[in-house]
Amino acid sequence: MQFGVFTVSDVTTDPTNGRTPSEAERIDSVVRIAEKAEEVGLDVVALGEHHNPPFVSSSPTTTLAYIAARTRTLELSTSTTLITTNDPVKIAEDFAMLQHLAGGRVDLMMGRGNTGPVYPWFGQDIRQGIPLAIENYALLRRLWTEDVVDWEGRFRAPLQGFTSTPRPLDGVAPFVWHGSIRSPEIAEQAAFYGDGFFHNHIFWPAEHTQRMVEFYRRRFEAYGHGDADQAIVGLGGQVFMRKNSQDAIDEFRPYFDRAPVYGGGPSLEEFSTQTPLTVGSPQQVIDRTLGFRDYVGDYQRQLFLIDHAGLPLKTVLEQLDILGEEVVPVLRKEFAALKPAHVPEAPTHASLVAARDAAAAATVEAVA
Repeated sequence: MQFGVFTVSDVTTDPTNGRTPSEAERIDSVVRIAEKAEEVGLDVVALGEHHNPPFVSSSPTTTLAYIAARTRTLELSTSTTLITTNDPVKIAEDFAMLQHLAGGRVDLMMGRGNTGPVYPWFGQDIRQGIPLAIENYALLRRLWTEDVVDWEGRFRAPLQGFTSTPRPLDGVAPFVWHGSIRSPEIAEQAAFYGDGFFHNHIFWPAEHTQRMVEFYRRRFEAYGHGDADQAIVGLGGQVFMRKNSQDAIDEFRPYFDRAPVYGGGPSLEEFSTQTPLTVGSPQQVIDRTLGFRDYVGDYQRQLFLIDHAGLPLKTVLEQLDILGEEVVPVLRKEFAALKPAHVPEAPTHASLVAARDAAAAATVEAVA
């Protein structure tokens, strides 16, 4: 099972001292978080994509390429690549290039985005979000799997004899996750292609996450990709930890109370009860995270959000130390002991290349 962190790269004022980091400081902090994640033994770092303040992650592939040059083992991903407002041709080119630069340590998560004004900035209409996601992704797959593409659709200019360059590394496209909080159409899309499905798992109760993942698993099996429990599932989650749980609550409360996505709603205690947000000791995080398996089954990737709402970099790096030293080693051991042998691990470039080669060898043997 893969463990890592994901970030939305928000620039938010620290409510405890009134200080707002500059954009340059926030971008640098994202890089330092990624380096620290590898140092403490995590597997993945994933960046969101946003094109509006207070976020600075407008070009995740640029940032990930820089991180690739400063790391050696870390899997580089996105927690959203906007399949609706980005040109599929540009996505195909950017991520294939990143694949080559990172030696294959790349996958990505498709998402529609939920910020209405962004759509017209890129010449699109949010009311067409689902059709855009479906059509653009179908084109993206062809650009990665076919050397020459002729194509015509509703939302972009036709392509005639087009070759996307560079071609995917080793002839194998990056693995794709489809991220959605509430849209069964996106879970259906992930199931249709046999791709991964990632549920944000932050703002919604467990029952909602369970329904979405169960739907994806059923459809994955219906499309013939394997048994339902072999579908590739990822979960998000948010944690804040200190050795003593009350210390964690006291320290995190001002950030929770003033954060744009939380402030003015339920209390910290209510939100922690109603959603997977876990603020407490490392053992509480371990117990809560292990409990996710009870309602989504065995899954392949767990990402934690630890750096938003104005938390200072020093605090975020301390959270990574706790994850790497006290939490993730226990989770690895416990999840591995529970996982049946027939449930796959999260796909990587190496595993996808090996599967492709094995399938080709089997075909040759069958013909012979």
